[in-house]
Amino acid sequence: MTFALLRDRKAQLFLPPTTDGIVPAHGPQDLNSAFAQVLADVTGMAKGYSTEGDVLTQTIDGRDLNDMWNEFQRVLGFWNDLRSSIVGALSFQVAAPVEDVPQVTTDDFEEASEFGVPKGIRGGAFFSLAYDFKWYDLAARFTWKFLAEATASQVQAVNNMALEADNRLVFGKTLKAIFNNANRMTDIRNQPFTVYPFYNNDTTVPPPWKNDVHQATHDHYLDLGAAPLTPADLDLMEGHLKHHGYGAQNNSTMYLLVNTAELAVIRNFRVSTGASYDFIPAAGQPPWLLPTSTGGVVSPQGQGVPTVFGGMRVAGRYGNWTVVEEDYIPAGYLFGFATGGDNAATNPVGFREHANPALRGLRIVKGREPDYPLIDSIYNRGFGTGVRHRGAGVVGQIAAGGGTYDIPTAYL
Repeated sequence: MTFALLRDRKAQLFLPPTTDGIVPAHGPQDLNSAFAQVLADVTGMAKGYSTEGDVLTQTIDGRDLNDMWNEFQRVLGFWNDLRSSIVGALSFQVAAPVEDVPQVTTDDFEEASEFGVPKGIRGGAFFSLAYDFKWYDLAARFTWKFLAEATASQVQAVNNMALEADNRLVFGKTLKAIFNNANRMTDIRNQPFTVYPFYNNDTTVPPPWKNDVHQATHDHYLDLGAAPLTPADLDLMEGHLKHHGYGAQNNSTMYLLVNTAELAVIRNFRVSTGASYDFIPAAGQPPWLLPTSTGGVVSPQGQGVPTVFGGMRVAGRYGNWTVVEEDYIPAGYLFGFATGGDNAATNPVGFREHANPALRGLRIVKGREPDYPLIDSIYNRGFGTGVRHRGAGVVGQIAAGGGTYDIPTAYL
């Protein structure tokens, strides 16, 4: 006997045809005992079966699970709008698997002739750059025993864990596109395409910028030599952005992301000890000691470098570098980049999502039972990465000898 048939029998008991839809004047005990008899007739048992109406629909503290599903959908909408601050500053959202991206270049006038037609502006050098794409998912499986005892906050905690996992996934894959200096291959419409990192000595000749002409051996993955980090290392990294036209020259800001260990060294850089600039702490940082000629200790409040950039905590400024402390950067490595702001077209990394807008961002998909979508629901996201502006970022490694760049273990 199926549950559907049991429901039909139950309906017949409560609303027999002869009543024209009017419930008989039975008391509650009479109705319950009558239905129990139906169960006994068809199963040989008086109890032990759950009907569809017995599926848990509320948490133990009274929150409706379908209302929570709708709440999670709204939360994901806000989540996808916010994006990670660092990823937003690093990347530009794309939908095409391959783009012809103009690199920062210049063009020149030529002497006009009486009858000649002037040459057109070429728009600079274009690189054909590809982005990989993969789907990622994570299931939220609630058993009936868990839901029988769970509070709304416990169910919400599962959603929060999915959001945190999504943030780590996106950020980790973006950093892998930065710190891994190997060319990758991806399949696009059954054709192999190369996904590039920053310039990596792969025989690509960068376009010239002003008087800077580059070679096929050009490399933005630098072995800075043995510890300690020096001011000259930061000057070298800055030069690798400037000689491609990035920075103030194209109205972008230069950021340097460092681990806590490297920040401790950079904080001590002073002109008086041979550095090109004094390190200036950001507003909100502890007061600093200026050279004795300035008269002593002052507070940065109201006068210093801004405290945050796009949600990232700014430690201070060294010359043209705005220095950000971020422990996702491995110890012994530094990453410098030029950004035009959140999702700017000149940002170094392409963040590719599906061509169909409905399939972008983090989504939560219904489980197998559509009437109870939260049970067995699945979180998924499809995206890929690839560098768009190969000269807009530079990675430095503090290493003892060897002379070659080593990919951090976390981003192999």
